Amino acid sequence: MTLQSDRAGQAEESGPAGGADRIGQAVRAADPGAAWAVGGPDGPDGPDAPDVRDRPDVRDGSDARAGAGDPGRVLDVGGLAGVLAVWPVIGLLVDAGELRLHTPLTAYGAGEGLPAGTTAHHLLTHGPGTSPALTGLAERLCGGPLAGFAADRVWAPLGMTRTRFTADGALRAPVADLGRFLSHLLAPAGGPVSQAWAAQSLRIRTGELTPARGLLWHPAPHGAWSHGEGPALWVSPSRRRWAALVPTTPSAPLRTAFREAAFG
Repeated sequence: MTLQSDRAGQAEESGPAGGADRIGQAVRAADPGAAWAVGGPDGPDGPDAPDVRDRPDVRDGSDARAGAGDPGRVLDVGGLAGVLAVWPVIGLLVDAGELRLHTPLTAYGAGEGLPAGTTAHHLLTHGPGTSPALTGLAERLCGGPLAGFAADRVWAPLGMTRTRFTADGALRAPVADLGRFLSHLLAPAGGPVSQAWAAQSLRIRTGELTPARGLLWHPAPHGAWSHGEGPALWVSPSRRRWAALVPTTPSAPLRTAFREAAFG
């Protein structure tokens, strides 16, 4: 997988690689240390890069020799735990018939301290973050920690072998793994995130209420759906395109500029 790296001084090319160059220039101007990738169902845009998974500094988790353009550089992506872990696990439970989104949480022995009648649907459309109650519900129905279930049932089948929760609960992943996850959402047949669950989630689930929301995903311009205010992901089923951005510092202007460059 390829994270587009620094190509200063090279002529712009047409097609995906040329578009990636333009995006890279925009990102570097705002945040030279940001990691990012764009692509489609077959993977990231741009020419293939050497597989970095066997490099010693990548294999042992060290970032010492990995630059911003290294797809194997393991990053703090805690703000994405909702869609990388909770959301696909909830989807597996729904697909298996073990969870109904509109059934009160009390029916599952969960939801303590929440208003009567609160459902998983309420929590999935609640706000910009992921409710701890939703994580608790998932763990209760899975019968164990979310981290292990997500690793075994979601990340491993997608080849996201370097995505993990650390001992202190932080979620870390390389951009290459984010690309694997997003590529799967555009071609979910036979994978851990079913086509039915993706379709249910990437549509307005809040009626006429504002802001409009899907299931942990939020509508964005250009037919895209997004998640994250620091590290951020976008996926557009209609355009068959995705984008991932992990900035060194959260920046709304950078997110907007990156999204427009990737999808505009």
